[in-house]
Amino acid sequence: MIRAIIVDDDELCRTVISDLLKEVDGFECVANFGNALDAFKFLNENEVDVVFLDVEMPKMGGMELLRNLQISPLIVMITSHDEFALESYEYDVTDFLKKPLSASRFLKTIEKIKKLLVESAEVKKSDSYIFIKSESKLIQIKLEDILWIEALGNYMRIHTENEKHTVLSTMKEIESKLPSSEFIRIQRSFIVRVDKILSIEDNYVVMKNKEIHIGKAYKEELNNRLNFL
Repeated sequence: MIRAIIVDDDELCRTVISDLLKEVDGFECVANFGNALDAFKFLNENEVDVVFLDVEMPKMGGMELLRNLQISPLIVMITSHDEFALESYEYDVTDFLKKPLSASRFLKTIEKIKKLLVESAEVKKSDSYIFIKSESKLIQIKLEDILWIEALGNYMRIHTENEKHTVLSTMKEIESKLPSSEFIRIQRSFIVRVDKILSIEDNYVVMKNKEIHIGKAYKEELNNRLNFL
């Protein structure tokens, strides 16, 4: 069962989404909230697969909630204003729905969520390695050998000390397969292995033969993770 929550100060919108989810097989709305503060507390204590999140709310808006989240559920942003779409994708949201909600458009989002959560056979997780699917075979990659991972459209490229591997996947999907204690997202399109960082200069992470720009939304989390003296 795919666990979802709804966060929107508009009670009618929450009701519409809840009713639509009841018509979809495999989804369960485990909670809905009229403000982001209560949702933030819930997400810190409970696991969910997807959050339907309004952009504009009193006290704490949807963007602020995303900036403070330590977990990575799929996020579907909801708003009446198109101008928020570009900013929301800085956080690698799964989809963006405009009010008033269209049932047909909502169902397309549902199918996208199912694909991301259910069809995730390309990357298999273990404690010290992952398997990636390459044509008709599975290739084992040790986590300790990974330098960084970058998004290339619908594909992800995994860079190791000596090789590059390209797999059909998403940033959210592959991030969920990696131990958060060893890897960190530093911008929309890059995940790096923390112990492979050679230095940080201005707004760039320096890796072996690579400098990667640090996204504004990810800089604070990176600073918190580094072992400063």
